[in-house]
Amino acid sequence: MTDPNQLELIAEELLAIFGIDHPPIPIEIMLQRPKPNMWQEVNITDLSVGFLRTGGPFAPRMSLARLLARHVLNSPWGDEHGLRELLKDDKTEEGLRSFARMLIMPGGMVRNLSVVARNPVSMSAHFEVPEEDARQRLKEVVTESS
Repeated sequence: MTDPNQLELIAEELLAIFGIDHPPIPIEIMLQRPKPNMWQEVNITDLSVGFLRTGGPFAPRMSLARLLARHVLNSPWGDEHGLRELLKDDKTEEGLRSFARMLIMPGGMVRNLSVVARNPVSMSAHFEVPEEDARQRLKEVVTESS
């Protein structure tokens, strides 16, 4: 099983490298301007419309977050941080989806929200993610904190 605490630390380290300390997380910029020893630049305009999941105004951001998670996993940086090893016993796709949610809704930022704002509707607006992903992330953060 994937160690969510270790994945959280890796996500937080990656965001710190990019100097990101508040939402919304600039997933597009991270893909387009990787730091040295990471992944190849991604030209977002080359992505097909079919790649970007539809279903609300923020659905494409989650598609890009999953793309970023894949790039991190397959990068030298990801290898140095043992991402493949962490995700090997998990269903790869679900592990990547979870890691993508960690990148776009970092645990520390979720925990820093007021109690009133810790609900799927508020988190959706705050992090610019679909409500369903915010709901799932809330469950993950509560489980990790337990």
